[in-house]
Amino acid sequence: MTALIVYWTVVCRLPRRLVEAMLADVLGIEISLGSTQKAWEEVSQAVEQPVRQLREQLPREAVLNADETGWRTHGHKRWIWALVAKQFVFYVVSSTRGAEVLVSLLGAVYRGILCSDRWVVYLTYHSGRMQLCWAHLKRNILGIADYARSPSARQFCRDALAIVARLFRLWYRFRGALRDRRGNPQPLDRRQLIETSIPLQKKLFTLAEAHLDDADREVRNLATALFIHFHRLFTFLEEEGVEPTNNVAERILSTAVQWRKISFGNRRRNGEIATARLLTVTQTCKRQQRHVLGYITDAVRCHRRQIAAPPLLQQLP
Repeated sequence: MTALIVYWTVVCRLPRRLVEAMLADVLGIEISLGSTQKAWEEVSQAVEQPVRQLREQLPREAVLNADETGWRTHGHKRWIWALVAKQFVFYVVSSTRGAEVLVSLLGAVYRGILCSDRWVVYLTYHSGRMQLCWAHLKRNILGIADYARSPSARQFCRDALAIVARLFRLWYRFRGALRDRRGNPQPLDRRQLIETSIPLQKKLFTLAEAHLDDADREVRNLATALFIHFHRLFTFLEEEGVEPTNNVAERILSTAVQWRKISFGNRRRNGEIATARLLTVTQTCKRQQRHVLGYITDAVRCHRRQIAAPPLLQQLP
């Protein structure tokens, strides 16, 4: 029942009063709201060790996607961060949106590939290889296009969107997701993908350079960002396991956002820790296609027997 309470509140995102009513009406079990909190605290303690192993594994990951959004604790501003690795997901609630969060999780220097949006914290923290999100870039271009008044700004947006469309057409061919009129796939291998993308890379660089002094401030800012961070836009063409967008981190973070809208955040620091651990466990199980309720149940049983909970990674390098 302890595992079920956590499953309903975290995975199904049911309010605690509704969980209390369901247990009473469906199972005939009368509990208080305090009992649901105790269930949370017990499961949080039960999964402490496997979550700690994931945290220790983060700096060793070859590729990480990262994102963050607002959170609340007793009415005070907080930030919830999500980092997505190949096999697992890791959440943390912090009082800051600054680089110190990344330093605490990944160390002063992260040697893998960091995939993110263009938030300045990621750009200043990581001096190594990055993949900046093309979905954010496209939204920026479309936003400028909606309010562009000068012919130069409109031309910039048209040219940039055309390059994005052609680049992603190559990517879809590489992924085998694009077919000809007869329904046959139009595949590209990695070498062909890189070679055919080079002219588009040059066009984007030339376009950005030509608009560094554009009269439109938004165009000028975006062109400057493209020019400065040009080398961080095309890592996905060369490296296995790197996606052109940061959508995976945004989807993982949206789960926390939906939960925040129901729970309104936390009241104490212990609640922040429990929130991060339980989200980490449930989303990692989903990513590994493991039975979420089964894992939580096993973890609680192990905790009550004072033995280690099942690891969330079968093999830690």
